[in-house]
Amino acid sequence: MGPELTGSSHAILETVLYAGDLAAAEAFYNRLLGLEPYARNEGRHVFYKLESQMLLIFNPEATRKPAGGPLPVPSHGAEGEGHVCFSASPVGIEAWRHLLDDMGLAIEADFEWPAGGRSIYVRDPAGNSVEFAEPRIWGF
Repeated sequence: MGPELTGSSHAILETVLYAGDLAAAEAFYNRLLGLEPYARNEGRHVFYKLESQMLLIFNPEATRKPAGGPLPVPSHGAEGEGHVCFSASPVGIEAWRHLLDDMGLAIEADFEWPAGGRSIYVRDPAGNSVEFAEPRIWGF
């Protein structure tokens, strides 16, 4: 799995979702995560700093164009519904379920995986699939 480099780890640093309506996405994730954005650029992106990872939400229409400025970030964007999964303990999944209920969000799916571990799913305002799952679904 990847090159063995001194000081590197095999961890995801950023997860990206795309949303055309950043204001709706920001309101949703502010409430869901209980966080204010780490950074925002009106009409382009809103970023959240989690424990050891960043959740980046981009407007795909804006990021398909070169970023300009001093950083040569390549253009990117996606169409359709994306997916993000937040790690949660069994007790944590129940806490998420209560918050989602308080937010008036319909649970799209709630089940135990055949090899063990539970997942629940909802949709964000852009239609992205948002999952909360026990790490053991992947053997962690």
